[in-house]
Amino acid sequence: MSGQKTVTPSVDGLAASIKAAGTGGSEGGGRRGLPPVHLWNPPFGGDLDIRIARDGSWYHEGGRIRRMEMVRLFSSILKLEGGKYFLVTPVEKVGITVDDAPFVAVDFTVEGAGEAQVVRFVTQVGDEVVAGADHPIRLQGGDSDAPSPYVMVRDGLEALIDRKSFYRLVDLGCHNDGWFGLWSAGAFFALMPSAAME
Repeated sequence: MSGQKTVTPSVDGLAASIKAAGTGGSEGGGRRGLPPVHLWNPPFGGDLDIRIARDGSWYHEGGRIRRMEMVRLFSSILKLEGGKYFLVTPVEKVGITVDDAPFVAVDFTVEGAGEAQVVRFVTQVGDEVVAGADHPIRLQGGDSDAPSPYVMVRDGLEALIDRKSFYRLVDLGCHNDGWFGLWSAGAFFALMPSAAME
């Protein structure tokens, strides 16, 4: 290597790197401006014992991270590469474990109706996203397991739509060209064949 000192990744070190980079802010969409993680490609520094559970809770070394500001900070630097999840700063990149999706859509609002309908989701960390062509809704599974609905949040990172929100979405659904689905921002998201609803 280049003689660079090898350090073991840590939660505190990662948080310090984020703050030193001056990431975040109030501009942009969602809950705040997000750092440009797509521009950052530091060397891989190893895996950190952080896990995002299916319900959107974050854990470090088996204990739940209860400081929501820390969870929000880390969620702002999530990156998906080659099917693996990383926390990335300008100088550090560490692997983490995600049980299902890194976000959970815990609520939504609706404006309009029919093809003019717009559905805006909010995640457990406060991100907001309007379902549409760039933020599709999809349904996975459904044979032996209950179907899992997702909405794209950003850069390949999805939110699992929580059960109560999914039931509300189904109430907004309609049939279109042989499919049952949902309209949002001019796009129709086919969730299941209409015949399966009979």
